[in-house]
Amino acid sequence: MYLTKDEEKILDGEAGWGKKKAMEILMAIGEIYNADKLIKIDNAHVSGASYKNLGDAGLEFLKDLSIDAKVVVDTTLNPIGLDRIQWQWMNIDPKFVEKQMEVLSAYKKMGISDVCTCTPYYLKDIKQGENLSWAESSAIVYANSVLKAKTNRESGISALASAIIGKTPNYGYLLSENRIPNISININDKIQDSDYGILGFLTGSLIKGKIPYFFLSSTPLDDELKHLGAGLASSGSVALFYYGYNRSSSREQNNILNGDIKSRRADQRYLDDLKFDEEIEITKKDIDEVYTEKKHKDADLVVIGCPHCSVSELKRINSLLKNKKVKKDFMICTSQYIKDRYVNLINEIENSGAKVICDTCPVVSPLRGYSCAMVNSGKAYNYMPTMNNIPTKIGTTEECINESLVV
Repeated sequence: MYLTKDEEKILDGEAGWGKKKAMEILMAIGEIYNADKLIKIDNAHVSGASYKNLGDAGLEFLKDLSIDAKVVVDTTLNPIGLDRIQWQWMNIDPKFVEKQMEVLSAYKKMGISDVCTCTPYYLKDIKQGENLSWAESSAIVYANSVLKAKTNRESGISALASAIIGKTPNYGYLLSENRIPNISININDKIQDSDYGILGFLTGSLIKGKIPYFFLSSTPLDDELKHLGAGLASSGSVALFYYGYNRSSSREQNNILNGDIKSRRADQRYLDDLKFDEEIEITKKDIDEVYTEKKHKDADLVVIGCPHCSVSELKRINSLLKNKKVKKDFMICTSQYIKDRYVNLINEIENSGAKVICDTCPVVSPLRGYSCAMVNSGKAYNYMPTMNNIPTKIGTTEECINESLVV
């Protein structure tokens, strides 16, 4: 991989140990993936923020790196293992809290924002075509697919290295020729709400790292696309998807490939000429079978907000909880950024007895003491049984609300 003279000086240690280590990481990645050079990034998002995942070895590395390394682009941080204010309600061990705050301190020392969220796109304006270095699988796929920015599926350490250098190796999804869909997913039934998260969960396990084009019979909301991508990225290694109307629909296709594939004419509006390696059909019946798989289990925890809730999701939750009182632990996850700006909305939700939790999520926090959780997220449904050892069932948002209201 070609390095400029300034980049070579960083690699030689002339800018300090922290930058040298970051450049070594980027150099190794570039060599592995045959990148031709480093390119500038507009911003970064770093995962690996929970002490649950980092452990003492990760914490010590961050402390060492923070001695002389600073990020040079706008950089946000993924959820940590607790809500900094409500950690006692979450039954978090005080020793874990102490270690987690050391992790956060190291990141802040490097200049990283401490708004800990898996939805950084709610915090900043991401423009189409921007080059990013994002970790957090659900944010990556949303940035590539919905915002039409460009990022590879970074790890926490590679995103951090890019944030320190301000550049990333030029390969993979940063190149237009690697962003072409190669498998079609046909959904002939109308779907909504949590159906999209399950659709992603089912599809990801089937296609692994391919780039799907979803032919839909419904028009998805942005929140539904968020859950589709999160499900895809949790069960497969999907970093990019496309979507449009079902081929049998008479409605005009909007060819969203134009922004990615320069060789295609700007006035091309149909996808008939795309050649897919494979076609898969997923039905509403397939989706409904996931809902019913563990429906017989009684949940003692209800979780919404994986990925973190948007304002529109919080408003819907509030409308469903109006004049009601929850009977179970009900965790609604969002960012502190949103919570601080919608105080009245949050207060109305919490009047029901539900807890609006910030900084964390059920996947990266050391939750314990529950026999079964109910979620509305394909990602949480996939991860919670393995990462938290909590049996998990999935329902629609309204079904989750109703579950929280019964003893």
